Amino acid sequence: MNNNKLKKKYDPFIEATYQYEKAASMLDIEPWIYNRLKYPEKELTVHITITRDNGKVETFTGFRVQHSTIRGPGKGGIRYSPDASLEECKALAAWMTWKCAVLNLPLGGAKGAVICNPPEMSESELERLTKEYTYAIKEIIGPQKDIPAPDVWTNAQTMAWICDAYSRYVGYFEPAVVTGKPLALGGSKGRSEATGLGMYYTLLETSKYLEIPLEGKRVTIIGYGNVGSSIARLLYDHGCKIIAITDIYGGIYNKNGIDIKALDKYVAQTKTVKGFNKYDSITNEELLELDAEILLPCATEGMITEENAEKIKAKIICEGANGPTTNEATDILTDKKVFIIPDILANAGGVTVSYLEWVQDVQRLFYDEEEVKNKLWNMMQQAFWDVVRIAEKYKTNMRHAAYILAVKRVAETARFLGRVGRN
Repeated sequence: MNNNKLKKKYDPFIEATYQYEKAASMLDIEPWIYNRLKYPEKELTVHITITRDNGKVETFTGFRVQHSTIRGPGKGGIRYSPDASLEECKALAAWMTWKCAVLNLPLGGAKGAVICNPPEMSESELERLTKEYTYAIKEIIGPQKDIPAPDVWTNAQTMAWICDAYSRYVGYFEPAVVTGKPLALGGSKGRSEATGLGMYYTLLETSKYLEIPLEGKRVTIIGYGNVGSSIARLLYDHGCKIIAITDIYGGIYNKNGIDIKALDKYVAQTKTVKGFNKYDSITNEELLELDAEILLPCATEGMITEENAEKIKAKIICEGANGPTTNEATDILTDKKVFIIPDILANAGGVTVSYLEWVQDVQRLFYDEEEVKNKLWNMMQQAFWDVVRIAEKYKTNMRHAAYILAVKRVAETARFLGRVGRN
């Protein structure tokens, strides 16, 4: 009951707005800029009707939110979920604006979703749903307007369908309308593991900054999808000890460390970590309380709250998910001297390589994988130390510093563009 009540109380857009307001209060921002950045530029709700494989006609609700296009085209994923909502899209779009600004990318923030349950749908139904959704939002997306990407329950195939539908609409093949595509359609090498790789790079820089080696450190991970599994492999190879992992079906714990290579083979067959190697089972709440130096929340929003933050023993939290830690929990963890690498920095590897994919598609000139990884490393390093400098200047935590940096950059762009005709 308590967990359900907490979930009902949690509003991601309120969380995102509070973070923005707190950062903006530290800067001398004109009221017209302040208000303009507080609210999304555009919120589109669409209703999509398709015929299911059994002949039944069903209508689904979808959204696309553009929070800011001041610094460039909107950028953000499309998620398919029975729990999707407009408020969630507004929050995620805002977070994308600040994430792109932290990395100094010439992009803004957007997010989309369709309320549906993909595991209960066939591939042909998902294709029809995706293409109808694309037709419904076609006027507001495009390489210079808004560039979708994969998210929860969407993937490279989903992006291929969007690319096809949009290309038919404009009358020519346009791969730059989406990122996270298959390589055959102009996707980028290194894209699938980019978010986890970006997390790894920020942890390497954190190790330098705190003067704490990563080797031998105990790590716990919530969420073992693309992001959680990618960072697990990288840290395992680096010499860290992954002692606990959970996913939506359950969790595993082994104080001596989990064999990640063997686990990946198991997950490929079972689609879950639950039951692997007869390790002890563990819940998310139990995982948070373990003695481990590094905690990686890589699942959904609002996992770390004021109810459980005090029990966390980790000294470093690297946020693979968007909005996994509430503002109240951040305050508690800051008081405990926990070093939080915030989501808009930690998991920005995905959007950074998406940016590189977009650049390649626009130019029709492609990089090899090593070049993509080197560009990502350089950009993540620069962003990390940019945030550190702000944190030290304002004597604040990394989350607040990242928002100050992001808001300052977007506000500066708005100021140069001017207020006339943009209110």
